[in-house]
Amino acid sequence: MNTAMSLKPAPVLQREITPEGGDYSTVCRVIEKISLDYRDQPSLEALADDVGETPTGLQKLFTRWAGLSPKAFLQAVTLDHARKLLDDGMPLLETSYELGMSGPGRLHDLFVTHEAMSPGDYKTRGEGLTIRYGYHISPFGIALIMVTDRGLAGLSFNDPGEERAAFADMSGRWPNATYVEDMSATAPYAARIFDPARWRNDQPLRVVMIGTDFQVSVWEALLKIPMGKARSYSSIASEIGRPGASRAVGAAIGANPLSFVVPCHRALGKSGALTGYHWGLTRKRAILGWEAGQLGGKPAA
Repeated sequence: MNTAMSLKPAPVLQREITPEGGDYSTVCRVIEKISLDYRDQPSLEALADDVGETPTGLQKLFTRWAGLSPKAFLQAVTLDHARKLLDDGMPLLETSYELGMSGPGRLHDLFVTHEAMSPGDYKTRGEGLTIRYGYHISPFGIALIMVTDRGLAGLSFNDPGEERAAFADMSGRWPNATYVEDMSATAPYAARIFDPARWRNDQPLRVVMIGTDFQVSVWEALLKIPMGKARSYSSIASEIGRPGASRAVGAAIGANPLSFVVPCHRALGKSGALTGYHWGLTRKRAILGWEAGQLGGKPAA
């Protein structure tokens, strides 16, 4: 081994993309309040007062950003009711009458076709790999999307002002790769990932998994969890043939570089607790609530 050979310097964010104006901050504050205070069932008026908006203004703003109204989102994140329903020993997200939705919705999910890089490719820590990246506004914050010529390789979330930290987190997973800022390459992925109308099995989303064999097996198991359902770390460990590896499974879930698409947010603790989430527990609640809202059909008024 040539000890004189040094690693390529870590890439840096080329420019800031924090959205201008207060809309993004307002929506984030409302999502956080709903996610944390859902037991109190805050009214639209109370939510609007908390962020300095009129009820009508907040209704329009939130619906435009999150895809459903504050009321529908509040219904969706009322997770206590969902814990009454069990599937394989785990609580389901109730998506029907229990949460006040109009009725059972047709099951939608991301249709994903995936491949894994070889162990040799992974061990080079991305050497010889070109990763194009871009930042895009999503229902769950600023999404950092990374793609290769083989498909989506990375998706993470951050809040305004945290772009550099998110970039360092993701690029540090494959430090020897070459990074190119290219929103024209990542924009089609952003448009597809966050628009349920474009989730089609005849046009599957191409994903490339860059990890160890064990990590990839865990991430593949996560892809099998349907929207609106959840699995425990221990059940995932059993599914991949490693029943005694719950802790290692949890570590692999935490290292998942493809947030939302590879649904690590659907993995819960054995007791049904949400447990941690690499991109923030409030964001995990928000994603689960958003999914429940999608399953519930049209947003409630």
